Amino acid sequence: MRNVVIIGSGCAGLTAAIYAARANLKPLVIRGVEAGGQLSLTTLVENFPGFPNGVQGPELIELMKKQAEVFGAEFLEGDVTLADLSRRPFVLDVGQEKIETRTLIIASGASARLLGLESERKLIGHGVSTCATCDGYFFRNKDVAVVGGGDTAAEEALFLTRFANQVLLIHRRDQLRASKIMQDRLFRNQKVKPLWNAVVVDILDPDKREVTGVKVRDTRTGAEALKPLHGVFIGIGHSPNTALFRGQLEMNEVGYIKTHDGAKTSISGAFAAGDVQDHIYRQAVTAAGSGCMAAMDAERFLEAEH
Repeated sequence: MRNVVIIGSGCAGLTAAIYAARANLKPLVIRGVEAGGQLSLTTLVENFPGFPNGVQGPELIELMKKQAEVFGAEFLEGDVTLADLSRRPFVLDVGQEKIETRTLIIASGASARLLGLESERKLIGHGVSTCATCDGYFFRNKDVAVVGGGDTAAEEALFLTRFANQVLLIHRRDQLRASKIMQDRLFRNQKVKPLWNAVVVDILDPDKREVTGVKVRDTRTGAEALKPLHGVFIGIGHSPNTALFRGQLEMNEVGYIKTHDGAKTSISGAFAAGDVQDHIYRQAVTAAGSGCMAAMDAERFLEAEH
């Protein structure tokens, strides 16, 4: 029987592990298939407090993991395939193993939707990004592209105009899905250049480990063209990793777990932290903060029971 099990090993899960371990709760962290979360896919992180020269994303995750281990957190490789929250203790299936726990912290994050190109996968963190707030600074006075047509893409494009020389907004239709106010802001900005009726079919150049351009196809004529640029931001949204909890926990219309009074969910003893419940900020530091909240809420919940 576990006091605390944490699902996910990104900033939220690892911060929760540090706090829970320091409270002598001996937490178990189930690392998941995307161990380390979004930071494991990034290179230099310059906006996490305490690192004036920046830190590599995977290095930051490893440091947080080691810190949690120092205080007694345990780690289990694998992914949760079934979670029964209908009664306490909660029961989790991880491979062939069943784990019972008095409290559960869900920090399984959200996965950025990608285009599905092999070159995109190879260049993530090397010119391809899913977060303008995280990486826009690295493209000062350079030409970049944003792929998408909704509010996410519009927000990314507008943010990038603070740094980039030009922002090419690539959309497969001839008009955006973004809200009217976002469209007005976009089209007033002279740095934004829309490319309508176009899809990205390849990103160059994985062999150079950097982005040198994108190959786009016209959806009407099928004609292909090469657009030279230095960075590509995928702005087609995120999907919260909450499939395990559908029908069990209260969620919003797109599947993010709803929390209240801190990190509490709709089921007593279950808490949520990080991008699994935050579709607004999605930053490493806000994920870490909510992981702290979840661990403290779990500790107080257990204290109240005794």
